[in-house]
Amino acid sequence: MDALNHYLDLIVGHVWGLPLVIVLVGTGLSLSVILGGIQLRGFVHGFHVLRGKYHDPKDPGEISHFQALCTALSATVGLGNIAGVAVAIKMGGPGATFWMILTGLVGMATKYAECSLAIMYRRVDEKGVVHGGPMHYIELGLGKAFKPLAVFSAIAIMASSFGAANMFQTNQVASILNSNFSVPPLLTGLVIGTLTAIVLIGGIKRIARVTSVLVPFMGLVYCGGAIFVILKNMPALPGVISMIFHDAFSGTAAVGGFAGVAVREVLVAGVRRACFSNEAGLGSAPIAHSAATTKEPIREGVVALWEPFVDTVVICTMTALVILISGAWTSDATGVELTAVAFNSALPGFGTYFVPFAVFLFAYSTLISWSYYGERALDYMTHGKGLMAYKVAFCIVAVIGAVWSLGPIVSFSDIMLGLMVVPNLTAVWLLLPKLRAATTSYFQRLKNGEFDRPLASAQNSTVPGNR
Repeated sequence: MDALNHYLDLIVGHVWGLPLVIVLVGTGLSLSVILGGIQLRGFVHGFHVLRGKYHDPKDPGEISHFQALCTALSATVGLGNIAGVAVAIKMGGPGATFWMILTGLVGMATKYAECSLAIMYRRVDEKGVVHGGPMHYIELGLGKAFKPLAVFSAIAIMASSFGAANMFQTNQVASILNSNFSVPPLLTGLVIGTLTAIVLIGGIKRIARVTSVLVPFMGLVYCGGAIFVILKNMPALPGVISMIFHDAFSGTAAVGGFAGVAVREVLVAGVRRACFSNEAGLGSAPIAHSAATTKEPIREGVVALWEPFVDTVVICTMTALVILISGAWTSDATGVELTAVAFNSALPGFGTYFVPFAVFLFAYSTLISWSYYGERALDYMTHGKGLMAYKVAFCIVAVIGAVWSLGPIVSFSDIMLGLMVVPNLTAVWLLLPKLRAATTSYFQRLKNGEFDRPLASAQNSTVPGNR
């Protein structure tokens, strides 16, 4: 078992190595240029869509734009925002924060592209249930010849839903609650498994209702705690910002428990953390966004581009600033422990209680959204068979993850999570001409004021695959 885990860890290192980082960031940069800086021209419009300005309940779909965003965010805003950022800084120093933010910004274009395609090539059945995601826009957009690629995408999504998005989350929650408060891991697993089951049974509509409350709540609570630490150390903020920019291009010398790194390590640490955190390019978020109530693919795309902004540019940056401004990054601590030490610096004991609370909320939100992703992947492969068995298995695995040494299962899941990029970005690039044409058409109609008319007469666009 040790040998197997060792080899799988090596594969994980290769899959999530520099080539994948280059592909993800390169795609984001290319799409930013090709789509005319969609992050800027779609940002404000996306906010208006989120607040319901263009909502028409008669459009096909199951959930609102805001609920779709919250469901996708609940999957990405997880332990990576707490522990992952700490690891990135420990490996790459303060400068990793700069590359993390930059990667989040270019990831907005990738997320826009894949989630627009999710609406463009989704299928809505006779019961009004939406079937969407990368496996669907691969098959419907590229044709039957690409079905093997779509099947591989579905398999990778389902495998990832059990490991990194399930067992790893519950294991880390159980670990921190046990070490801080002596809570038995089995009890933690049973509580999380039960809470997940309660939401899962209700399908995407119940998941969306829960995440639309949970995500804003946990985001505000966590950012509020971070702002408290930053304000407590406000005189040090200008120096921290200067250090982030300086070290991004110069590397970081050894300080305290920090070993010192070259520029290449700074860049890779920040970019890899951002890619792993916001999932732009992986093809997971399009599953949630495909369920949005709309006839306009681009309208959901401008909503989706908010996701990397909130996840990486806001929440991950908050964590990074707390760790840096407190000076905790030079200590020997790492991961969740480092983040807790940083919060404790502002108010002794605060990190001891606040960080485990945040970890629990973030992990739970990841579980409930990824359960839906895995279910939709299975639905694609079995045409709706075995979905209840999957839900039961997902909840049982959550309990097992809390009490079991994870070993090769999570390593295999991480491999599949990285390999999700291959079928997804293949489809994005091959369908880019159609996406670019749809983008140009939508923003021209927006400029002409077409969407300012009564919705009943304005929503007449023809969307390929949206049937």
